[in-house]
Amino acid sequence: MSQPLDPKGAGASRTAGTSKSETESGLERLRNLFGGGGGRVGRPTPGTDGEDEEDDGMLRMSFLEHLEELRSRIIKIIIGMFVAVCISVTFTEPLWTFVVKPAKAALTANGFPPKLAQLTPMEAFNVVWFKLPLVCSIFLASPWVLYQVWAFISPGLYKREKRFAFPFVLGTAGLFILGGLFGYFVAFRYGLTFLLSIGVQKDITTVISVNEYFDMFVDVILGVGLVFELPVLIFFLILLRIVTPGFLIRHSRYAILINFIIAAVVTPTPDIFNMTLFALPMCILYYFGIFMGYLFVLRREGRRFPWENVLKITVLLLLLAAGGIYLGVTYHLFKLVRQWPFFMR
Repeated sequence: MSQPLDPKGAGASRTAGTSKSETESGLERLRNLFGGGGGRVGRPTPGTDGEDEEDDGMLRMSFLEHLEELRSRIIKIIIGMFVAVCISVTFTEPLWTFVVKPAKAALTANGFPPKLAQLTPMEAFNVVWFKLPLVCSIFLASPWVLYQVWAFISPGLYKREKRFAFPFVLGTAGLFILGGLFGYFVAFRYGLTFLLSIGVQKDITTVISVNEYFDMFVDVILGVGLVFELPVLIFFLILLRIVTPGFLIRHSRYAILINFIIAAVVTPTPDIFNMTLFALPMCILYYFGIFMGYLFVLRREGRRFPWENVLKITVLLLLLAAGGIYLGVTYHLFKLVRQWPFFMR
């Protein structure tokens, strides 16, 4: 004689299934991400409940469908890059004026003529009309490229996680462009000035070729731009449950060491000042990524962040800093100037 179905038992089974999907490991989530990409309607995974809210929108595709979708996204990225290159070519003159400004400032500061040298007939043409528009298009097309990346991996995310599409594209592209600007206005300028000053002290005449200057410029700008993506990387590691904010905080000393090693590699100068100038923002970005991931964890667990207490502490620290600056200026310990670092003894 068959037993009647217990509705409570069915509900408990479904809850257990949801709990299991919530606690799956980071490696399984990565497998879902890159094994379930694509924008087409796929077949549901056997054994899953179609009404399960957690798995709603998580598509599955065959290997060939996955490759076809990847091919489609790559083609769209190439088209977007081509359009960005065409736009950049029309502005090569102002772009080159913008790129060469750090060289002119560094050469002038060290007493050299503010001009670069063309050592081969094709050097200026290759840099100004080919390499420069290509590098500019990377920054210009970065939002479009990142959107295509998100569109490829989003079907492997839960429905509630797909709401991060706009913040992901805006935040990632914004950090990449912000990193490029930081490299242009801070890291590259100070590093180049320091390197040229070494030659002045030893009575060496400095001649900088167009090609060498631009290669160094691109290495620093793109390197700093990529490093500024650290908060996005940390946030996604927390989102996929691969790491936790507590784990990252406990091992932050190793992260700080790695940041200084990366700064020593990316910065164009070996001196401790420029390396620290570059490593400090990386450490700030590291903790900012942990903070954003912590806010996400609190929201996922239904808890709230104590904004009021943090705001009180922040206002108190700002008041103390303002008071210290006022006392320092009043008693002539230092004075304020309009140029970095904005203080002078």
